[in-house]
Formats: sequence, C-alpha cells, structure tokens
Amino acid sequence: MKNLLNRANSRLLLILIAIIFFALQGCKKDSSLSSSSGPPVITGVRNYVPSPGDSLLTRVGTGKWVVITGSNLKGALQIYFNGVKGSFNDAWFSDTSAIVLMPAVIAFPLVEPSQLNTIRFVTTKGETTFSFPIVAPAPTISGISNESANPGDTVVIKGFNFFFIQRVSYAGVDVKGFTAASDGTGIKMAVPASVSTPGPVIVTTKSGTATTFYNVHDFATGVLNNYDSINTFAWGSDVSNNAVNFPGNNGNYGILKATNVPAGNGSWWEGGRSINTNEVQWVPAANLQDTLNNYSLKFEIAVKKPWTDGSIQIVKDFTFTYSAFYRPWKNANGSNAPFKTNGWQTVIVPLSNFLKNGLPAQTLTELLGSTGKGAINVTFTNDGATVVTDFEAAIDNIRIVKTR
Repeated sequence: MKNLLNRANSRLLLILIAIIFFALQGCKKDSSLSSSSGPPVITGVRNYVPSPGDSLLTRVGTGKWVVITGSNLKGALQIYFNGVKGSFNDAWFSDTSAIVLMPAVIAFPLVEPSQLNTIRFVTTKGETTFSFPIVAPAPTISGISNESANPGDTVVIKGFNFFFIQRVSYAGVDVKGFTAASDGTGIKMAVPASVSTPGPVIVTTKSGTATTFYNVHDFATGVLNNYDSINTFAWGSDVSNNAVNFPGNNGNYGILKATNVPAGNGSWWEGGRSINTNEVQWVPAANLQDTLNNYSLKFEIAVKKPWTDGSIQIVKDFTFTYSAFYRPWKNANGSNAPFKTNGWQTVIVPLSNFLKNGLPAQTLTELLGSTGKGAINVTFTNDGATVVTDFEAAIDNIRIVKTR
C-alpha cells in the first residue's frame, strides 16, 4: 500500500512539472509575440497627460510631450518631427506607446517639403513615416534689444516661433523690410522714422499674435532717472550727452568708470563708480500689493571696452539688505567671455533677482518698504578675483516696469 502511494505521488509530481514546463513555454511564446517583431507602425498621437486629458490629437506644436501609439515601437533609435530629432528614453516605451518630447525649435521655412508634417520613427527593426500636422505655435516676445532706440536705429525683437510672419508693429507703426532669423528666435528691423510716441511691439504670424505688456520708446512710465525730463541724479558718476563716445544716446546719460580696482574691492563710492539718485517712487503705492514677480528694473547700457570682471550692484537707499547683480561677462553655464555692446542695449533685472542671504523678497513691500520710495544706487564693485584695470559703461533710462 505504501509503495502504491509513493508511485502515485511520483506520477503526480511528474504531471505538475510537465504542466509548469508547458506553461512556461507558453509564456515565452506569448512574450515573443508581444515584443517588437517587425518595423514600427504608427496609428496616432495623443496628449501626454493623465486621462481624460490624454485625448487623440489632430495637430501638434513644438516643444510638447506627446505619446505616439501603434505597434513595434520598442527599440527606437531616432524619432524625427519634420526632420528634426525629438528627445526620448526608450526604457519608457512599451511595444504600443512611445513618450517623446518634440523639438523646441523647428525652422519651418527651412524644412524640406517632403519632411513637412511628418513623424519618422526609426527602430532596430526598421522605420516608418507617419503623416501628421505639425504646426508652428503662436509667437512669444521675450524682449527688445533696445527699448529706447531712436528712429532709424537697428533693433532685434527677441522671442520664439517667429515663423510665417504677417505683421510687425513697433510703437504703433507698421514695420517694413524686417528680417526674421531662420530658427524663429529673432526679428531684425529698423525703428520706423515716424515713431514718436510710446507703444507696444506686436508680432502677428499665421499661428497667432504676441504683444509686449510694456511700451517701447517710453521715457516716462516707471522712469526713476533719465538725466533729462526726469532727472533725480544726486551725485556719483559723470554725466554726458556726447554722441561720439556713445552713439545712439537719448540726450544725457551717466558714465560709470573704474580704474585699477583691486580684487575684492567694494569701495563703490570712489570717483565715478556709482549712480545715486534722490528719493524716487520705485513702484506706485497703489500697486504695492501686486505680485513682485510681475516687475523688473530696466536700463539701457553701452559698453565699448571689454568687460571681464567685477559687477554692477543695484541697491535701495544705500543699504545692502537686498542686492541685485549684473555680470554680463558671466555666462549661464559658468564660463566667462569679455562683454561689450554694439551701441545701446536694454538690461532687464527682475525684482525677484534682488536677494537677501540668497533669497528674494516675498512681496513688494518686503523689498521696497511700505511706501515703495527710496533712492536707487547703481554701483560698480570688484567682487572678482582679478584687478579691474579699465571699466567704463554708459547707463540711461533707469526705470521699473510692470512686465506681465
């Protein structure tokens, strides 16, 4: 009896092993069927957002995360949109979906006609090209190279998606003969001769319209000191209106100078190293409850001699509780390059760049006080590691403007 039970158990064990073996073979077979077994196939493009927002798209702009759907999508090598590579991580892909970041910039006017409105998907097993409308997004304006330029002077409108431009307006005057950069990030133009009053900059393309929140050619709104119609200058730098030394000026301007300043020297009050005004209204009292991030300090600057070290430091009321620094010779990636300008250009210093112990103020009143008033001090300090032998910069039209 005992032997019979042992034989039965042995047979049962063999049967279980056989069942497990064939089950595993079936799993392997199913797995091989589900992996990429041929060239990719694209059936659609969806939003990269959780349901219900992950709807099927009928067109898409640049710089967007999208999900490409289809089959055999694993093993991607390259994914092109209008011939430009997108960014992706194949580890995120399944066989039926691929998450891709579309290129931020597509130079639409330069795209080969055969590549327009196409998604080309290349894998280790082959490739496919899928027809899909890829459109230029609405334009955006990030700045004007010189907001105070004189009629006839050349300026650049900076931004994105300046493609298929239909109209450019500068301070209320339509611009003719402008030139757009091939990557859509700039429009070079001459300020129209008839510009005489402040106004916004407007760029209209086939995809939409962008308008600056602020006006150009505006020598009054938010101006703290321009040495002419609004002259609050108290002491410090030289003042000049010499158009030979700094061409393209708007009347008078200040000149910051520094010679043979040792490393680490912060004696900004010494001859010609600072612009100091009387008390001025930084932000109207009625607007002190506005969001601090909506405001920026601006001025025009001209630098003829290469600037390689030291900083322009901006403070209020001769105090250094909150400070903002301007170092255009220092690049965002940490590298340095001598800085000089071709004429005048506009500097934008967001009020959120005024820091105390490395942190910005939370409100306008925290930064500017309960009245929003005080002197403005624009100073040159050598906080660098080398001697500054010969620094010179012309500055004009110091102002605080609501930029959004």
